[in-house]
Amino acid sequence: MNVFLQGMATGAGLIIAIGAQNAFVLTQGVRKQHNWAVATICSFCDAFFIFLGAAGVGTLVVQNPVIRNVAGCGGALFLVYYGYCSLRSAIAGNRLEKANDIYSSRWAVILATFSVTLLNPHMYLDTVVLLGGISGQFGAEGRYVFAAGACLASFIWFYTLSLGGVLLSPILNGKTAWRILDGLICITMWTIAFHLVPIRSLTAG
Repeated sequence: MNVFLQGMATGAGLIIAIGAQNAFVLTQGVRKQHNWAVATICSFCDAFFIFLGAAGVGTLVVQNPVIRNVAGCGGALFLVYYGYCSLRSAIAGNRLEKANDIYSSRWAVILATFSVTLLNPHMYLDTVVLLGGISGQFGAEGRYVFAAGACLASFIWFYTLSLGGVLLSPILNGKTAWRILDGLICITMWTIAFHLVPIRSLTAG
């Protein structure tokens, strides 16, 4: 149980941070746009890579320069596009109901969720390298208990974040509030995208 709780605490410390994935989950919750599907996809992706890291094979994936470069470049491009969509919405002053049109179909939302998750090198660093590496100190069986605790923290966080977005939607159903949110999302996405390329270039060299 102690190892499980350590996994939860460590996982929460890494996952609960301002980032592209968290910003996306929150905004989809505010829009009430397939938000539970988004939370589920993010949670299961985290769980998969956490256990991959605990199994000891995740480092090989992260050290592959081709995968690393594709993730970095693709992630940056997607975040630039998502930031542009948020900026356009902020300039237009869309209210909540009009902002929902950014991703009009379930499949568009699902594709965007996988993109913001799998094309983000920081996700691999947190789940595969850091959590996977820390789990190794608990032995052959303890590492998976640690991983399970980290996975539970991920599930709790993403569903809580999605629910928080739903609860905030009435407050944000106005032009000024929505412009502020879209502006902050745009800045967050573009800042992360800006840092992805230098990280990719340095690590590739």
